[in-house]
Amino acid sequence: MRKGFGDPIAEDLRFVVKSVVGEENFVDMYPNRSNNFCCGGGGGFLQSGYKDERLAYGKIKDQQIKATGADYCIAACHNCHAQIHELSDHYEGHYGVVHLWTLISLSLGILGPNEREYLRDDLKEVNVFHPETAM
Repeated sequence: MRKGFGDPIAEDLRFVVKSVVGEENFVDMYPNRSNNFCCGGGGGFLQSGYKDERLAYGKIKDQQIKATGADYCIAACHNCHAQIHELSDHYEGHYGVVHLWTLISLSLGILGPNEREYLRDDLKEVNVFHPETAM
């Protein structure tokens, strides 16, 4: 999608992300849009069995994410999420990885307590209904 549909689709996704996290919290990567680097997990590579090669290829993406200084990297697809999460662990990136749908659901107040596995402590309790404290 990054190369196939180009910058117009990238702009639409950027609008959604900025709307969800707030423009002041949006940190851009460089390069970006259709020139952004691939994470190395797509196209079946995540399931290919070539883990060492996949992690070596993904080092560029890991360095790109680290350069932003952001606390989280937002991934729109499952393969990217799994690959970037593994890159953060492998290269000790110390950044979280969160699905775009998770942030959209969180911003709407509809993210269930059991859907917060990849959120850090700063977001785990946002918009969680606790019946015992609602009295």
